[in-house]
Amino acid sequence: MKKQNIIVIGGGAAGMMAAVAAADHGACVTLIEKNEKLGKKLYITGKGRCNITNNSDIENLLLHVMSNPKFLYSAFYALDSKKLMNFLENEGLSLKTERGNRVFPASDKSSDVIKTFKNALERRDVKIYYNAEAVKINIENSVFKSVNIKFKNSDGKVLETKIISADAVIIATGGITYPSTGSTGDGYKFAIDAGHSLKQTSPSLVPFNIKESFVKELQGLSLRNVELSLTNGKKILYKEMGEMLFTHFGISGPLVLSASSYATRQDISKMKIIVDLKPALTKQQLDERILRDFSECKNSFFKNSLGRLLPAKLIPVVTALSSIDDDRKVNSVTKQERLELVDILKEFTMTPVSLRGYNEAVITKGGVMVKEINPSTMESKKVEGMYFAGEVIDTDAMTGGYNLQIAWSTGYLAGISAARYST
Repeated sequence: MKKQNIIVIGGGAAGMMAAVAAADHGACVTLIEKNEKLGKKLYITGKGRCNITNNSDIENLLLHVMSNPKFLYSAFYALDSKKLMNFLENEGLSLKTERGNRVFPASDKSSDVIKTFKNALERRDVKIYYNAEAVKINIENSVFKSVNIKFKNSDGKVLETKIISADAVIIATGGITYPSTGSTGDGYKFAIDAGHSLKQTSPSLVPFNIKESFVKELQGLSLRNVELSLTNGKKILYKEMGEMLFTHFGISGPLVLSASSYATRQDISKMKIIVDLKPALTKQQLDERILRDFSECKNSFFKNSLGRLLPAKLIPVVTALSSIDDDRKVNSVTKQERLELVDILKEFTMTPVSLRGYNEAVITKGGVMVKEINPSTMESKKVEGMYFAGEVIDTDAMTGGYNLQIAWSTGYLAGISAARYST
């Protein structure tokens, strides 16, 4: 049986895994990367630490997929998080699992993940073209034939153009988040040119712009072990414990990014974000705690009485939201005023006005419609020999390593399927 010649477009997570998998299954693989190095977006994920996956079973992986989880059954069964971790450790990368089953390189360096894949590709004799941009995919009678590629120098000047023929092509070009890393929507163009439809794209796992001006006063403040709820009228869209961060424009952090998945493509004008600053305490317990603090500093001003309860930056904001004057002595604060303070701490409410843009989004929601891709192989139903992998497909998930697992799994399935493909 002849070796398949396969072109992989895109040297990110999905593309690198696709190339490795295809090579492991006997194919001759050429990887086309428009940047000067591999994994440019992977390098900045997880604040440079790279949350590789979530160390959990397939059922849990599927539970955390927001768009089209059923489409990913075959991909996750082909390569789940355990198989991925085994692969990386066998390739020499030490891993560790942290809170929430999030998996990171033991070194906390995303560059080590990229280095591991680069070495794996080189050991498998994958030919890598850097500064090479795929500009057109040539198709005849609904069958893939070749790719037009522009080779550039480091300044972006085109040095030459080539047409490279192959038996199959894997499109792993990413979405349109962090366009500076090369994710500029090329794969969507290839898909449309091949007759595919796109689900409308939007930024996901992205910070919120907040109406209230007090967020600027809180800029840089990180809160841990708080409970955040996103509501639409009386309906709770999202509720979870974790961490969040105040910024000059609003709020960010893991809880906020996850909540944004539920706000995408909905009318945000009726939504509220409610933070329970003390989720471990009931309202009664919190009132008793405040009363104890007050009793220990009876002659103190109200503004000076909350130091044990709240971070310093948050105190002026909370006191301003309360009906208690800053310079009131705490021994004159009434029970009703105390209960109002409890409500503020248990229901610290903000008004989202919009989501931030693609430059700050972790993932792109939307993409090539899954009904036009064979879920058992990742092959296009429109063009024989054309496969899709990663963020270019209309699948996305919550934070915690789930989106990268989608990239690894779909890349792996596309790679092994393309290697077995025969016209």
